[in-house]
Amino acid sequence: MLSQHLAKYVDQQQSLGFEFRVQQILLRGYVGFAEEHGDRHIRNARVLAWAARAPSPEQRRNRLLTVRRFALAMHAENPRHQVPAADALGHAVVKRRPPYIYSADEIARLLRAAAALRPAGSIRPTMYATLFGLLTATGMRIAEALALQIDDVTVDGLVVRQTKFQKSRLLPLHATARLALDRYLVARRSLTTTDRPLFVSVAGQSLPYNTVRRIFLQLLDRTNLRGAYSGRDPRIHDLRHTFAVRSLEQCRHDRAAVARHIVALSTYLGHAHVTDTYWYLQATPVLMGQIAEAGEALLIGGAA
Repeated sequence: MLSQHLAKYVDQQQSLGFEFRVQQILLRGYVGFAEEHGDRHIRNARVLAWAARAPSPEQRRNRLLTVRRFALAMHAENPRHQVPAADALGHAVVKRRPPYIYSADEIARLLRAAAALRPAGSIRPTMYATLFGLLTATGMRIAEALALQIDDVTVDGLVVRQTKFQKSRLLPLHATARLALDRYLVARRSLTTTDRPLFVSVAGQSLPYNTVRRIFLQLLDRTNLRGAYSGRDPRIHDLRHTFAVRSLEQCRHDRAAVARHIVALSTYLGHAHVTDTYWYLQATPVLMGQIAEAGEALLIGGAA
């Protein structure tokens, strides 16, 4: 019974455009657990017992909320399905890991280290230098960059297709970024492979994230950046944070200009809501200086 309900629910979610992969796996785990105990309807006690088997508070809460959304849909059709309270396992504590904002010198060192990778003369050093350079220049997600195809490079910029929020967008490139990308494309097109990914290994195959992350950690070693942030390693994703912060630093700091810039930045980063962009911002000496100048100007203007 529950398995049939789940199949229908998954079909509904996917018909709405959601990939629903992780949720489907979790819900199958819950349904299997509930049916082993003879449940034909969702029971709060069973949901909590299943959620409690997860190894961490975050995973337990995620299990609970995933089943709760399923329960809400089922309860609307049959009130015999119970809906567990969202806070049945306590309230979530959102912990934001402060991003590492790279300096221009650190980025230059990373790119030089990438360009020095071996084997020399292969596509590997050029590919990694271009990949990390492009992440720095565009603020793309690493998954978006690895999903790029050769045909996504157009005269107007990069076409990023069907990303995290099922949106496609065009990323215009600065002339220097485009020049570096064009140089890489010469080497990329010389590979005898039918695969179309933009970024590939020496063998011409698409790159898995774990491989890219392993190389990135090697670059951190070579540039003395391991543990650079209070004992923690800077992340690839911090390049996206750095892009957002540095672009705001370059914005003319009056209210109207900042408002326009944030909207444009949110679109460029591929966010569904402008509030998502705020998550990427971090206080820097430059931004704090601009805020101090604006506050002082406001005070002086008010006194006048």
